[in-house]
Amino acid sequence: MNTTELNTDRLVTDLKRIVRDSEDLLHATKDAVGDKALEVRERLTDALDGAKRTCHRLEEKARDGAKAADRTIREHPYQSIGVAFGVGLLIGVLVTRK
Repeated sequence: MNTTELNTDRLVTDLKRIVRDSEDLLHATKDAVGDKALEVRERLTDALDGAKRTCHRLEEKARDGAKAADRTIREHPYQSIGVAFGVGLLIGVLVTRK
């Protein structure tokens, strides 16, 4: 897994946690009254919907990227092995360099 995939996974996990916590907050404050409380709840609901859409979009992009990588590796297995070997060799040379 590369850095971009790890960051995407971490972002999706964080977004899901924020959504869950926000939903808990909305449920806990459902009895709060007043114009300010209603306004805050409305803004939080809108932000929550946006976060859910973003999370789904990121999950779809990650899934599409994984499918594309899998398809490429299956279509060109020996080239994929060669590229992985070359990248590993390059990293090894750079790490052992003084």
